[in-house]
Amino acid sequence: MSDCYPQDIRSRVMSNIRSKNTKPEVQLRKYLWNRGCRSYRIHNKDLPGKPDIVFKKKKIAIFIDGCFWHKCPLDFQEPQSNKKYWMKKIQSNVERDKKVNEQLQSDGWIVLRIWEHTMKKEPEKAVDMIMRLL
Repeated sequence: MSDCYPQDIRSRVMSNIRSKNTKPEVQLRKYLWNRGCRSYRIHNKDLPGKPDIVFKKKKIAIFIDGCFWHKCPLDFQEPQSNKKYWMKKIQSNVERDKKVNEQLQSDGWIVLRIWEHTMKKEPEKAVDMIMRLL
């Protein structure tokens, strides 16, 4: 994309990609709410990686990761255009995720990463996993 389009178009396209309150994230919060689970906070800026959902008392940090952006082992498909640019960006996301996991775990947090495809295909599975941890 960086070689294909002028900077202003690329910036506009990238700015439309949500980093928080994504559909899978909002869906998971609704499922938790319907199960009576309401003691969570969202996008905690005090924690590494700003987890999507946080249960402070139980020290559980939950991330809902997009299959493309975080290189899902099941659903990831390499980009067809500007491969070098995108693969570098995606690999840096994967490395950052590992570092964030290590930081949180070393501070005593349980880190749960839920793939976007899980929320699309089996949302109850994700909710059940969280409820067991609680």
